[in-house]
Amino acid sequence: MTTTLQSSAQPLVLGPRPHLGFAGSGIDRAAVLRNDAAALADLAARLDAAAYAVSGDAVILRRTPAGLGALLTMPEARGLGGMTEVFLGLLNGAARFGVWIDPAHLDHLRTREDLAVMDLRTLAQQALVPDADLDPIAEAKGLLSWHARNKFCANCGTVSVMVEAGWRRDCPTCRTQHFPRTDPVAIMLTVDGDECLLGRSARFAAGMWSCLAGFVEPGETVEEAVRRETLEEAGIRCGEVRYFASQPWPYPSSLMIGCHAKALSRDITVDINELEDARWFSRRDTALMLMERHPEGLTVPRPFAIAHHVIRAWLEEKIF
Repeated sequence: MTTTLQSSAQPLVLGPRPHLGFAGSGIDRAAVLRNDAAALADLAARLDAAAYAVSGDAVILRRTPAGLGALLTMPEARGLGGMTEVFLGLLNGAARFGVWIDPAHLDHLRTREDLAVMDLRTLAQQALVPDADLDPIAEAKGLLSWHARNKFCANCGTVSVMVEAGWRRDCPTCRTQHFPRTDPVAIMLTVDGDECLLGRSARFAAGMWSCLAGFVEPGETVEEAVRRETLEEAGIRCGEVRYFASQPWPYPSSLMIGCHAKALSRDITVDINELEDARWFSRRDTALMLMERHPEGLTVPRPFAIAHHVIRAWLEEKIF
């Protein structure tokens, strides 16, 4: 879908809708196989089996004449210094795994001419690998990072054991079962007629503005989190909240819940502990920022981030 915004100056053409990063994986997670060690071993031994190799925020890729390749053969991935292996699922019947590489090996891997070691955010921002690979890489990173951070039982402190092909950890002492954790984050665009509220964090790239966001707290609905975070960070009260879409966000393992909120007030009071600044932007200015054509060099997040899509949805249709 291509959207054209009319104005008294000149029409702005947003172009086709881009892909939402880390979402829409074509992998069948095949959970029924997670307890079948023999079947998984057979699948891993097949020539069509492949793996994504990650280490913290780093992804290890093959250099090919056509560019960077994210998929490695099982012997290749295991030979890089793999420590932990998880089953991601099946793609057209072929097994896909995630392999955690010992960080101690990264410096050596960076010297190899046949490999590239790159952080996942750069891969996503610059679209250096196909979306079909980016999505399962995020799955692998989120799951393997959870294992790296949760080696000990939170109940009694004993070293836990990975089971179910990486989708659970069990404590051999107190028998507590631990499951991968995903942290919900509300990310919202507050709107008032033809203006939207955007904020700037000190950690953002120069000139970039984005939606406000914050973790959903215990005992809180998504709608309540949207209203609370907007009030806390910018002093704006919100009424109606509408869900837009969600996005896995592997930094390290969150679920971004995109929403639009209707403003009930206009006066901004910035929480300087959370934001550098917050402003109301017109529809035209916001469109120019999304297209990276704003005269002041202002921008919004790139298409791999859900903030880009939340903003674009408001530009394309009347939300409230």
